[in-house]
Amino acid sequence: MELSPYVSSLRQALAAAAQAAADDVREAADRLSYAVEPSLRLTLIEAFGDAAADITTQLDGVSVDVRMRGGNPDFVVTDDHGAGFAPPPPPEPPTPPPAPEPDEGTSRVSLRLPESLKARVEEAAATEGLSVNAWLVRAIGQALDGPSAGIHINPQTGVHINVGRRLSGWAR
Repeated sequence: MELSPYVSSLRQALAAAAQAAADDVREAADRLSYAVEPSLRLTLIEAFGDAAADITTQLDGVSVDVRMRGGNPDFVVTDDHGAGFAPPPPPEPPTPPPAPEPDEGTSRVSLRLPESLKARVEEAAATEGLSVNAWLVRAIGQALDGPSAGIHINPQTGVHINVGRRLSGWAR
């Protein structure tokens, strides 16, 4: 937080008050405004520290500190609610697509997707750390090799309902 605008405001107020006085009083007020600047800065910093302490006592598990950086105060807010807790474990790595049979070749398929679906596929693949091709191979494999009937919940795409080979669909 830059204190210069507040110091300048005080100087302007002091100069405005001295305008009604004689020249020697205006000159003294101008010199006085520069002389009190260090004291004014310290007083403002002390007031900010007291305000931070008052705010800290009113907030449960949150502390507010005033730290000096480059001659100006910075407010630092720390959430103490997470203190003493271990971070959540990292998610399990995605299962790679199954390896093709050694004598099995690969084929090329041209797939046309709407732009919105393509963007979702790219995002899902990036989230799981896979290429779009690897993600599509895995998704197709899971769709073909998964259980033949049931309800599958995916928090990103919704609920997939698959009943046998004739009725399948998505619901949100």
